[in-house]
Amino acid sequence: MDPPHLDELRVLLGPVSEGYLRRLLRESGATLHPLVEGVRQSGFEELERTLAALVECDRAAARRLVIEAKDHARLALRREPDAAREEMILWMLTWLENPEAFLIWVRLRKRQRAS
Repeated sequence: MDPPHLDELRVLLGPVSEGYLRRLLRESGATLHPLVEGVRQSGFEELERTLAALVECDRAAARRLVIEAKDHARLALRREPDAAREEMILWMLTWLENPEAFLIWVRLRKRQRAS
């Protein structure tokens, strides 16, 4: 599913939050465009995969998704401190600074964390 189809679905379903709609689409098993799937934070592999996919997308739309995901992660971190979530926020901030460099940075970061 690509972004224009997401807009059509949003109109058909009426008032529905973007997050809820994304969750429904992810659970459906349908193949989703990276701008539809958004940033997955269920684990580092999913975070890396979705951030890497967004590098190839419309920069403004991808930035909006990453900023939204980072903001949600920060809210969750305030409720419950978590070192993994702090690391995920760092990954998203790095992506926001330079999406193309993120791909190299994340390989180095994973190597450093494994040491």
